[in-house]
Amino acid sequence: MTLDPQHHFGFLLKDVSRLYTRSFGARAEPLGLSLDRCRVLGYLRRQQGLNQAQLAELCDTDPMTLGRLLARMEAEGLVEREPNPDDRRAHRLRPGRAAGRLLARMDPLADQTEAGALAGLDAAERRQLAALLERVKANLTGAGPC
Repeated sequence: MTLDPQHHFGFLLKDVSRLYTRSFGARAEPLGLSLDRCRVLGYLRRQQGLNQAQLAELCDTDPMTLGRLLARMEAEGLVEREPNPDDRRAHRLRPGRAAGRLLARMDPLADQTEAGALAGLDAAERRQLAALLERVKANLTGAGPC
């Protein structure tokens, strides 16, 4: 099945991602939460021990820009760096002690954003959507047929 050019899969996926991010950002901004900080802490909570290059890839930014953000967040106690025993040049990153308060403020925003995005989908449709996106992700990361 071919989607019409205006709704091609890649464009649709990018539009959904952009709109989802914008919706979260609109909820976070009035609380003084920057989208970049939320993104960093969200990834570090899910995958503690990432290095700066890995985190930059996930955040879709360059390591130098991320480095400046991480330095500010580290000074505020939001991020901690620890030596990487496998690579003396790199540090492993994890949420800092002060991150808990920020993460606690982020979680309801994420829940609200998800609820709005998935409104009108029943539980089975939500599970199916997640499963299909996981399969697409696997295809694109080399873990599945491509």
